[in-house]
Amino acid sequence: MSSRRHLRLVLPVALVGTGLLLSGCTPAATPSGVQVLASFYPLQYVVEQIGGDLVHVTSLTPPGAEPHDVELSPRQVREVGDADLVVYLSGFQSAVDQAIASRKPAQLVDAATVPTIAEHLASQSAAEAGTSTDGAGAASTGIHSEDPHFWLDPTLLAALAPEVATALSAADPAHAADYAAGATRLDDALTALGTQFSTGLAQCERNEIVTSHAAFGYLAQKYHLTQVSLSGLDPEAEPSPARLREIGDVVRQYGVTTIFTEALLSPKVAETLAGDLSISTAVLDPIESEPAGGTDYRGAMEQNLSALRAALGCS
Repeated sequence: MSSRRHLRLVLPVALVGTGLLLSGCTPAATPSGVQVLASFYPLQYVVEQIGGDLVHVTSLTPPGAEPHDVELSPRQVREVGDADLVVYLSGFQSAVDQAIASRKPAQLVDAATVPTIAEHLASQSAAEAGTSTDGAGAASTGIHSEDPHFWLDPTLLAALAPEVATALSAADPAHAADYAAGATRLDDALTALGTQFSTGLAQCERNEIVTSHAAFGYLAQKYHLTQVSLSGLDPEAEPSPARLREIGDVVRQYGVTTIFTEALLSPKVAETLAGDLSISTAVLDPIESEPAGGTDYRGAMEQNLSALRAALGCS
């Protein structure tokens, strides 16, 4: 059973009558500013915060879609080659990797090659060599191998800012100082957000978080939490009966009060298990897609902090 949402992109077809000109039907104006493509939402957020009105940013992952499953239309592939800058995470979205390989953009930032981020991504295998988030061991503070969700640690997302500012400056040298200042502001804001998490999670009754899938390893490692996932890294994987029994044992042993679900995944399994265990569910957002309700990355992270504090009994 697939629990993800799948979106199909339908391109409009323009019908033009022979010899008929419709008044007011002019070609859409090209957006002003540096043209940037971000492969999914957190990277889009970084560019927007640094560039402001000087950039026009489009995400290759539509709102409400799982970025893992994104497929690009021929038009989007062409746009990759036409963009002034593309910001992406190699190895995360195969369609994006293929488009970049075939259509080289003028400027390219790969989050996976930013030194601080690359160091953490490379350490995943070593972390996985300990206990596992989805194997026989019930709990782990380590990051599951191949977990890409580095942006759930705000300090790691901040590490992307200087690279993006440098690339924007190369595309638009006249505003290099503006991009440098934007990167500094973003770094300050994300550092402050990290401090909110450190302070907010410092005094809690428990530190075990039960999640739908193992997307929160970076957050758990940064803030000394223990992630226990129903389905591992694959959101579509169905937990086995043995795994559900393990989760039940963790819930009873550590007094867990909440199983966390996600907006883009079906909550059915988590809700059924929570009902069987007489505990609650709440949403913890991995922020893979643009948050609903008019909020942004920071707002979604603050909502995550509130959900964690309530579930963990933090004072």
